[in-house]
Amino acid sequence: MAFEEAAAREILRGVFDAAVASADPRRVLAAHLPPPPRGRVVVVGAGKSAAVMAQAVEAAWPAVSLSGLVVTRYGHAVPTRRIEVVEAAHPVPDAAGEAAARRILGLVQGLQPEDLVLALISGGASALLALPAPGVTLADKQAINRALLASGATIGEMNTVRKHLSAIKGGRLAACARPARLVTLAISDVPGDDPAVIGSGPTVPDPSTTEEAREILARYRITPPPAVRAHLATAAAETPKPGDLPHASFQLIATPALALAAAAARARDASLTPLILGDALEGESRELGTVLAGIATSVRRNGLPLSPPALLLSGGETTVTLAADAAPGAAPARGGRNTECLLGLALALAGAPGIFALAGDSDGIDGTEDAAGAIITPTTLARARAAGLDPRAALAAHDSYGLFAALGDLVVTGPTLTNVNDIRAVLIA
Repeated sequence: MAFEEAAAREILRGVFDAAVASADPRRVLAAHLPPPPRGRVVVVGAGKSAAVMAQAVEAAWPAVSLSGLVVTRYGHAVPTRRIEVVEAAHPVPDAAGEAAARRILGLVQGLQPEDLVLALISGGASALLALPAPGVTLADKQAINRALLASGATIGEMNTVRKHLSAIKGGRLAACARPARLVTLAISDVPGDDPAVIGSGPTVPDPSTTEEAREILARYRITPPPAVRAHLATAAAETPKPGDLPHASFQLIATPALALAAAAARARDASLTPLILGDALEGESRELGTVLAGIATSVRRNGLPLSPPALLLSGGETTVTLAADAAPGAAPARGGRNTECLLGLALALAGAPGIFALAGDSDGIDGTEDAAGAIITPTTLARARAAGLDPRAALAAHDSYGLFAALGDLVVTGPTLTNVNDIRAVLIA
C-alpha cells in the first residue's frame, strides 16, 4: 500500500490524538471514584493533570461537599468551583510549588477516620510538590534537579533522589493523613507504572533507600550541596516502607499501555497492522531512533517482524544527555526526547521510501519547548538540506526543535492536560 505524504501525516496525527484522548481524566476518572464517605472529603493533588482531574471530581460528585487544593504546571489550570487550583514550575521546582506542598500537608492533618483524602497524582507531581526536607533549601533541590536532568539519569533514578530530599514525597503525604482513609487516583507516566515512582510516590510506601539515593548521585558524578550531603547521612532521610501505610490505597486510571492500545485500535481502523514494541522503552533518544529505523527497514524490506502496511508503536521515556563541557557562550540546546529521537531516526533511514514517523509527549510539551514532538517523512533530510540546515550538526547540538520548526514539521497541541509519557508511531507503507 502506497501512502501520499499528506495521508501518512493525517494517520500518524490521528493515532497520536487517540492515544492522548484515552487518558483524558474527563473521560476516565469518574468510574474509579470510591463511594463518598460519611465524613469530610479533602481533595489534594499534583501534576500536569491535577487541575483537570479536580474538575472531573467536581463533575462526578456535584452533591458531595468537597474542599482541597491541587497544584499543576503553569498554563495547565482549568476552572474549578470547590477545589482550589494553583500553578507552579516544572521541571525545575519554584517557590510556588514549595508553598503549595506546604499547604497540602496542612490540609490532610487533623482529620478523622471517617474522613476521606482523595489524592490526584499525575506526571509532573514530583517537581510540583517541592517541599524540601528540614535543613535542605529549595535552592539545594533546584541544583540537584538541574544536575539530574542534564546527567542522563532515568526518571526512576531522579525520583529516588527527590524522595529522600523531600518532606512530602515517598509516602510522607500519606503518613500525614492518618487516621483518615486516603485513596489515590493516578495517571502513570513512568515505565512499569510503579506507584512508588509516579510523582515520586507521595501517597505510597517507598522501597528505595537513602543509600540508593547517595549511589545515584555518585554514579552520575553529581556533587551535592553540603546540606543535601548532610541530610542524606541522617536517619530522617529514610521514607515510609511497605506495611507502614495500611490506611492508604492506590488506583491507576490511565497508563501508557492503555494509550498504546487505543493507538493500535486507530491504526487498525486505517487498515494498518499495529505492533506494540513496549510501553517502557528507555535509553538515549537518538539511539532509540536508530533502533526504530532498523526495525522499520526490516518490515519494509523483509516483512519482519510483520508485513506492511504496518505501524510500530512504543512508549516510555528516553533521555537526552547534554555535554558537560559545552562551549562558553554557546546557545542553549533546543529540543526534547521526541524530536531528538526522530532526528536520529531520520538520519538512520537516510531518506528510505515509504517510512514515516511521529513521536510526541502525551502532555503536549516535549522537554521545555512549546511542541509535543514532530513528524518525519522520507523527504525530511532533503528538505532540511535544501533549507541550508545540517541535520547531523543539529543532532550534535541537540537542536532538533530548531530543525523541525524550520521545516514546519512540529506537532503542536498545547497542554493536553494528561500525561502517559511519550507516544511513538512509525508507519511503514
